[in-house]
Amino acid sequence: MNNVLLVALREYRQITRMRSFWLTLLILPIAFALAPLTQRFMGDSDPDRVMIVDQAAFGAGRQITERLRLDEDRRAMSDLARYVERHKLAAPADEPWSRNDRWFSDAEVQRFGAEGGVTAALARLKPAMPADIPEFERPEPRFEIVTPPADFSRLQGPALDQRLETLLRPGEGSKAEPIDVVVIIPADFIRTGTARLSSSGRPNTQFVAIVQDVLTRSLRQVLLSAEGVSPDVATAAATVTPNLLIAQPVPGSGAREALLVRSILPLASCYLLMMALMLSGSWMLQGTIEERSNKLLETVLATISPEQLMYGKLLGTVAVGLTMIAVWIGCGAFAAFATQGAIADLIRPALAPLTSWTTIAAMIYFFIAGYLAISVFFLAVGAISDSMNDAQGYLMPIILAILLPITILIQGIVDGGKGIGVTIMTWVPIWTPFAVLARLGTGIQAWEVIGSGLLLAAFVALQMLLLGRLFRASLLAQGQKPGLKELAARLGRRSAEAG
Repeated sequence: MNNVLLVALREYRQITRMRSFWLTLLILPIAFALAPLTQRFMGDSDPDRVMIVDQAAFGAGRQITERLRLDEDRRAMSDLARYVERHKLAAPADEPWSRNDRWFSDAEVQRFGAEGGVTAALARLKPAMPADIPEFERPEPRFEIVTPPADFSRLQGPALDQRLETLLRPGEGSKAEPIDVVVIIPADFIRTGTARLSSSGRPNTQFVAIVQDVLTRSLRQVLLSAEGVSPDVATAAATVTPNLLIAQPVPGSGAREALLVRSILPLASCYLLMMALMLSGSWMLQGTIEERSNKLLETVLATISPEQLMYGKLLGTVAVGLTMIAVWIGCGAFAAFATQGAIADLIRPALAPLTSWTTIAAMIYFFIAGYLAISVFFLAVGAISDSMNDAQGYLMPIILAILLPITILIQGIVDGGKGIGVTIMTWVPIWTPFAVLARLGTGIQAWEVIGSGLLLAAFVALQMLLLGRLFRASLLAQGQKPGLKELAARLGRRSAEAG
């Protein structure tokens, strides 16, 4: 046992002294820390610049502008209502945004804007707002209304086309900011029912729907008036909309939202297991090959048995993997503490799987057993390879056989985790630890956990038996590239010798 621990300690020190170990160890937390900034810089958050040219005389252009502003205020009201409900704030009962249970009517949104919008609403909330509540994030505007040039409404034909081209696609060296969308409502719109929309790229489908809806209502109102309907009735008929009460769960507590949040920790453990295995396994593989190439193994095997060397390397690799996980968890805990106000609502349900000791025990068991099961493959490849080039030929099929199904598994868990493929992967030993860890957040029967755990234990025991035979037969067989027949002979050599 002392020899096994000495080998494990040497393996652990050898890997943790590598610069690549610490560099790789810190890349993951740094990448997660930079992800929000990267998304902000890479994403297009600028609003679409919209120009509306109304050559008709019935105010359709003004109605489109008002509708765009109305929808922006409605988005702000909806986000504010969810903010109030999520943090259980004491909002004035007479305000529509105090409840997140209905679609806000145009009249309510107009009143909200007239009273000062989000700024005035937050001012009313602030006196009773606890200090640890995160600040409300206003939704970014999706559209920016640009006033058209004074002479634009008089342009027709080629002159209009030329001006549109200049606005949508300014020439090189021009300091003018391009317009994304130009809507032209011609003077004969009532007669033809045709308006013109020109875009510098693919137009925003939501904007197109808004323009079409406003113009349809305007046409309907004009046609009703032409048939003798009074203006007030025509306007009411064209703009009437029902009040829609919406029943929805508290933000973050819906069935799908809760499922996704509860799956964060199990999926993260599955992902971390995969990452730690690929990294520490490759380091162990590289170390084993180097030891074979410089004849160090001959000296080591003079003092310890191949089995002790094998167990020590596996134990050292598991210790390296657990160290990596501990560092990553520590970075995550620090991030959670530093931003507790912003993500507290997410952390509480995400930690729900840890409320059961059986779940914690299952996570630890499948994590360690899975680590051993996959590490064995790396150690076996290192035992039969003379160089990293040889090892890659053996290792690539193994990595693909593990990683590709896991990618499908994670998507299946996000979609609910009830598919037959997820169930099958639970009972395939090389995928069992990943499948069980990922399913702990979506719900898995106790008999499945116990049965798959016993199957995984039997698989690891069989691996250890076969790896011991392969290890003993291959360590000193340098320069011999075994084929499938030779590998089979090495795996069965001990039983043959015993017979």
